[in-house]
Amino acid sequence: MAALSLLSLIFFTLCLLASSSSSKAPNPTTFTLPLSPIFTKHPSLDPIKTLNSLSSASLTRARHLKHHKSNPPIAKTQVSPHSYGGYSISLSFGTPPQTIPFLLDTGSSLVWFPCTSRYLCTDCAFPDVDPGKIPSFMPKQSASSKILGCQNPKCEWISGPNVLSRCQDCIPGTQNCTQTCPFYTIQYGSGSTLGLLLSETLKFPQKAFPDFIVGCSIFSIRQPAGIAGFGRSQESLPSQLGLSKFSHCLISRRFDDSTQSSDLVLYRGSTSDAKTPGVKYTPFLKNPVSNNSAFREYYYLNLRKVLVGGKSVNIPYKYLVPSDDGNGNGGTVVDSGTTFTFMEKPVFEPVAHAFAKQMANFPRAADVESQSGLSPCFNVSGVKAEAVKFPELAFHFKGGAKLELPVENYIALAGNSSVCLTIISDNGFGPDNSVGPAIILGNFQQQNFYVEYDLENERFGFRQQSCK
Repeated sequence: MAALSLLSLIFFTLCLLASSSSSKAPNPTTFTLPLSPIFTKHPSLDPIKTLNSLSSASLTRARHLKHHKSNPPIAKTQVSPHSYGGYSISLSFGTPPQTIPFLLDTGSSLVWFPCTSRYLCTDCAFPDVDPGKIPSFMPKQSASSKILGCQNPKCEWISGPNVLSRCQDCIPGTQNCTQTCPFYTIQYGSGSTLGLLLSETLKFPQKAFPDFIVGCSIFSIRQPAGIAGFGRSQESLPSQLGLSKFSHCLISRRFDDSTQSSDLVLYRGSTSDAKTPGVKYTPFLKNPVSNNSAFREYYYLNLRKVLVGGKSVNIPYKYLVPSDDGNGNGGTVVDSGTTFTFMEKPVFEPVAHAFAKQMANFPRAADVESQSGLSPCFNVSGVKAEAVKFPELAFHFKGGAKLELPVENYIALAGNSSVCLTIISDNGFGPDNSVGPAIILGNFQQQNFYVEYDLENERFGFRQQSCK
C-alpha cells in the first residue's frame, strides 16, 4: 500500500510538473545572503541531552561522509538532520520568484528544495516543525520551470554518463525526446529524499541565472528543508554560478532559538591573487583520484599537526594525508554540515589523551560521558568554568596557517559542574573503518571565524572575529 501511494504521488507530480513546463567579469560581482543557525527547539532543557543529540547527529553525518558511495543512477549526498547543527540561507527560484530556506552544505553538491503542494516528509515532526507547513516550491506557479530532459547533458551530472542508455523512449540522434531525466534518490545519514531535476531561474537582487539545475523533491524522510550544495561537483551552486570564491562567518552557537544572522558572500569574476587582510591561507589539496566520486566534491585540507597545550600530538602520518592508492582514505575535510569535529579513532585517542593528561587536576565525569556521547568530560564543581585553564587546541596546516581555537569552540558546559571536549569519534564503523576522510572539521569549531573558500586560487582562509 505504501509503495502504491508513493507511485501515485510520483505520477501526480509528473503531471503537475508537466503542466507547468514550457567569460569572467573584469571586476568581481558580489552577492550577500543572510546566514542563520538552524536552532530546533529541543523538548528537553537538559544540556547533557542536548549535547547527546548534537554528538549523535555529528556521528551520523561522519558515517555518511566517510562511506559515501557513487552508484548511478542513484545520486547520493550527505545531509545532517534538520536539528541544532545547521546554518540556513534563503534562495529565490522561479518566475515570479519564490523564496525557500535551504541548509548550507559544503559537503554535498546538489541544490534541491521541497517541491509541489504534495510534498511528503515522514519522520519530520520535529519540536518546531509542522510537517504540513513545510515551505515548498510550486513549479505550477513559475513560468520558467522546465523538467530536465533525459538527453540534456546536465542530466549526466546526477544520473551518470550512462544515462542515455536508460532513455528508452528516445531515438538516438533526435532532438524531440520527451522522456525526463531519471528520478534522483539522495541518501544521507538518517534519511533520504526523492525527486526530479528542474531547469529553473535562480534570482538575486542584482542578477538572474536562468537554466539553473535544481532538484524538485516530492518525498523525503527526516528532511523538512532543502539543501544548498556548495561542494566541488559541477551541479553545486558555486560551480553553476561560476563563483571565484565564497565566504561566511558562522555566528556563535547557543543551543536555543535565535533571530541573529551573519553574511554568506558569493563572488563572481576574477579576484586575482588578492588576499583578504588578516586572513591565514592554506591550499586546498587536490582531491584523491578515487573510484568513489563522492570524495571528489569534498574540500580537502593539508593538516600537518594537531597541538594540545602547545605540544604536537603524535598522529600516524597516513591519517593526516589522503592516500594515493585511489581509495580517497585519510586526510582532513572542512564541512559546514557537521556540527562537532570528527576524528578517526587513531587520531582522536592521542588527542583526547593529551587533553586529559593536561586536565589531570580534575576528575573525569564518567556519567556525563556516557550520557552525552562526548569524551573526555571533567567535573569542575567548586570552580567557575571560566576560571579553569583549559589546554589550548590548534590545527597547523600546510603553509604555516594555524587555526587556534577559542575555548568556547572546543569546550561545552554539561550541566552546572561538568565540561566536555566537543570532538567526537567512534569505536569503529565496521571492517572498512578507515574509509574516507580521517578528520572532518565541523561548524562548531568554525563559529566566530571568517572563513573563505577561494576557488580561483585553490585555497582555504580563516580569521577569528566576532560574527554577530
